[in-house]
Order: sequence, then C-alpha cells, then structure tokens
Amino acid sequence: MHSIRPFAFTLLLLAGIAPLAHAQAPAAATSSAQPFVVEYYYKTKWGTFDEFKALFRKNHYPVLMKEQGLGRIVRVTIDYPVYHGTEDGRWDMRVTISFKDAATALAPFDNSAILKELFPDKEKFESEERRRFEVLEAHWDLPVKPENLSGWK
Repeated sequence: MHSIRPFAFTLLLLAGIAPLAHAQAPAAATSSAQPFVVEYYYKTKWGTFDEFKALFRKNHYPVLMKEQGLGRIVRVTIDYPVYHGTEDGRWDMRVTISFKDAATALAPFDNSAILKELFPDKEKFESEERRRFEVLEAHWDLPVKPENLSGWK
C-alpha cells in the first residue's frame, strides 16, 4: 500500500468535505464549529517500530504540541493495538488529531517557523524525517465523523 501524499490527501478531503460543508451550511450557522478529527495510521516494516516511534516522538510530536499551543489542534492521542490482526490489516500506531474545525484542518498552514524554532539543525531533522518514512510499510489518513447518538432510541 502506498502512502497518500499530503497534497493528494488534501484534494481528497476537499472533494469529500465540500459537499458536506454545503449540505450542512444552515446548521453550521446556528451552532459552533465542531472539531475535525483525523486518524493517522502507521504500519512499520518488521523490526523497525521502536525506531519509528522514537523518531516520531523526537521530531513530529513536538510540532503537534506547538500547533496545539496555537489553538490549531485541540487534542492529540496515540494508540497501539493490544493484539495482532491479519498482516493486511495490521497497523502499529494510530495518531488521532482533533483539529479546531474542518476549515482549520484544511487551510494551508506554514509550519516553517515552528520547525526552525524546534530544530535549528535543519539537515539532521530532514535526515531523521526521511528515515522515519523509510521504515514505514504503509501510512494512511482517515478523517472520521462522529455520530450524534442523542436521537437514537
């Protein structure tokens, strides 16, 4: 499975979200914006998970925390499967990000100032990020929509 490139992911999101935004425009005008949740799944090559996790924790998690500090991200959670499944359905780490709202999640965001602040050694950071993606077998992003159960009986 190939990973979805960021710009392709954004195009897919826009294609899927635009009709929803149009269909829900009246409701959005009367209520506050809802968080936009995306689950990011990572499947590492066998034997490389610990390295991937260390690089994620060192280089990507601090960026997410800075974005949370700016109010762009509301919440970040990380989960791991307890048991194993079939190889084709295997994932090693799920990062769930709740963005402030869909507009914030989909708007262009320049994180270069954050990267410059957190990682003054740009070459080392870029090398480690390359390695983080080299050890991946697959990566996919899945926007999710919560179900309002208040009307269920």
